[in-house]
Amino acid sequence: MFVWFGCGQAEGEQYSHPMVSFFSVAFKFTAIGFYILCSLVIHNFVIQFVITVFLVALDFWTVKNVSGRLLVGLRWWNDINDEGESVWHFESLDQQSLMALSKKDSWLFWWSLYLSPVIWLGLGLIAIIKFNFDYLLVVVVALVLNIANIVGFTRCQKDAKKQIEDFARQTVGARVASSLQSAFSV
Repeated sequence: MFVWFGCGQAEGEQYSHPMVSFFSVAFKFTAIGFYILCSLVIHNFVIQFVITVFLVALDFWTVKNVSGRLLVGLRWWNDINDEGESVWHFESLDQQSLMALSKKDSWLFWWSLYLSPVIWLGLGLIAIIKFNFDYLLVVVVALVLNIANIVGFTRCQKDAKKQIEDFARQTVGARVASSLQSAFSV
């Protein structure tokens, strides 16, 4: 169905969630496309700002709350505790469930997550070169939301790997201890 998503991936593997994969990419590039189109055709900053920021916010919400869970098995959120400190929370599927996720879904998720801010940076540079500092505001909002997702999912992935490593160490340690105990008890 979405053949163009799978560059460099195994031929037989399908997307587990083709609609989620599609919308994960579509919201990102619809916001970028609308920003570029408005810059070229419609010179009304208010319309461009409102619609582009809405599309970027829709992308942020979709990636954070839907795509991350279904495509890579990760979820993150941030709370402010009673002392006013920022507290990050990370969730991931267990090792077995993570291994069952589609490689194509994961590939698409990570590439689109990192490619989108690179494009926004390029658009920001163009806005600076053209002295369109009001349009730079749209780019800054897009970058903030995209980078928040990058930071959240990268930290979540590192936390998931740490949990897997800790589990592996505990399992190996328990087996070694069990083997030693059985070897020395008669």
